[in-house]
Amino acid sequence: MVYLTRLEHFNAAHKLYNPGWSREKNEEVFGKCANENWHGHNYDLYVTIKGEPDPDTGFLFDVKKLSQIIKDQVIEKVDHRNLNIEVDFLKGKMCSTENLAIGIWQQLVPHLPSEITLHCIKLYETPRIYVEYFG
Repeated sequence: MVYLTRLEHFNAAHKLYNPGWSREKNEEVFGKCANENWHGHNYDLYVTIKGEPDPDTGFLFDVKKLSQIIKDQVIEKVDHRNLNIEVDFLKGKMCSTENLAIGIWQQLVPHLPSEITLHCIKLYETPRIYVEYFG
């Protein structure tokens, strides 16, 4: 089994705010992330696939094609966007990094060929905070 990871990058704004809670409760739980004027991150997205290399090419999957799938299905939808308002696959969900990683997984799976398996989404929100999702 071979694992291949592609790194992509995007910038996006969001806020963590539960509308069922008071402003005080949101600030207590989410701190600065509940800022009513939003805040942004420079996200690093690692997409890892797994499978067996093709005997003719030696590739697990063409990384240019993988990059294009990621760009078409994820980056174009989230880059320089407000995650709470503009991203269809996050509508009605708390815009945490955890939920964003799950949403990214769901965006990619239907577009990957059957001979490879999506193994992991690793999403860095900051250099010190990241989420890993294995489906």
